[in-house]
Amino acid sequence: MTADVAVLGAGMHPWGKWGRGFVEYGAAAARAALAEAGLEWRQVGSIVGADTVRGGYPGYVAGASFAKALGWQGARVTSVYAACASGAQAISTARAQILAGLADVVLVVGADATPKGFFRPAGGDRPDDPDWLRFRVLGATNPTYFGLYARRRMAVHGDTLEDFAQVKVKNAAFGVLNANARYRKHVTAQEVAASPVVADPLRLLDICATSDGGAAVVLSSLEFARRHGVAKPVRIRAVSTVTPRYPSAVLDLPDIATDSAVAVEPAAETFRASIARAAYEEAGVGPEDLSLAEVYDLSTALELQWYEDLGLCGEGEGAKLLRDGETAPGGRIPVNPSGGLASFGEAVPAQAIAQVCEVAWQLRGRAGDRQVAGTRVGITANQGLFGHGSAVIAVR
Repeated sequence: MTADVAVLGAGMHPWGKWGRGFVEYGAAAARAALAEAGLEWRQVGSIVGADTVRGGYPGYVAGASFAKALGWQGARVTSVYAACASGAQAISTARAQILAGLADVVLVVGADATPKGFFRPAGGDRPDDPDWLRFRVLGATNPTYFGLYARRRMAVHGDTLEDFAQVKVKNAAFGVLNANARYRKHVTAQEVAASPVVADPLRLLDICATSDGGAAVVLSSLEFARRHGVAKPVRIRAVSTVTPRYPSAVLDLPDIATDSAVAVEPAAETFRASIARAAYEEAGVGPEDLSLAEVYDLSTALELQWYEDLGLCGEGEGAKLLRDGETAPGGRIPVNPSGGLASFGEAVPAQAIAQVCEVAWQLRGRAGDRQVAGTRVGITANQGLFGHGSAVIAVR
């Protein structure tokens, strides 16, 4: 177990398609987080930016881009990239700086301005890049991967199209209550079934959109929080950033071809399950202690998989957990009370930070109409390309 760091503030720029630059979204989220923390920008000792590959050179040095937008004031600066796990890596970096005594207060910011339609690889020919190869050689776009994973769950666990649709229905019910969400309307299972097929068996409403948006958190040492008058802050207790183990017997982006398990037995747990286990071990808690979870619902089927990977239920029992209402509003373990990516869409470097924003607001009792009662422990989970695990556990 490591020492905790405090979450003094959280802020977001609403998700949508706004047609402006990522720096504007990130700066707005940063100012909102600082305001919630009751701090001025000049009090921040370090800023960590989660990079966006779509932002040109400023996107590759996001920390400095945000610092410039807020006004140069001499803060330490760091920029990190880990695809969809960039935000969690940024939080991990900020926490390490605080625990090392390099800064008392660190601002973490991520923002993105995405293209229309689904993601594609960055430009140029890169025949040694598995992500480029899966698009150009296999024609395996992201929705293709989502569809393959859905088919696997149907074949192995008996999940149905109705189960997948009910994930969207649940998350839309949460998203209606979130002012930062892009999609704020109730959705029925019939509407999911009637939406166009994108990658069989998944329909358009089974798959998250791509969005513009930003998110930020202000982290500090517990001593600074006390001096600042916050005696019992929300605390980050664990950040998991593990990698897969050889051999991998379950496909993951971008490695469509899995490692051979002929000569070596697969690991006892999958990559995603190892992400959660590492977080639980570091925090000294287990799935039975959780009050809520924010998970990476790129597709409805993938959310069901996270239920099992987080240990919320046994293998193959994700759909039953959903059907029993356990992950819905008022359930035993609400999942994606923010509305999830189903309601927000992907703003890649911001989404893992946005998950922590939601957990922080829930733990403070400041989530408004979507508040989960009696929150004490929350977990976030997602993953980035090339084996970037990501989970954060926060407590109150």
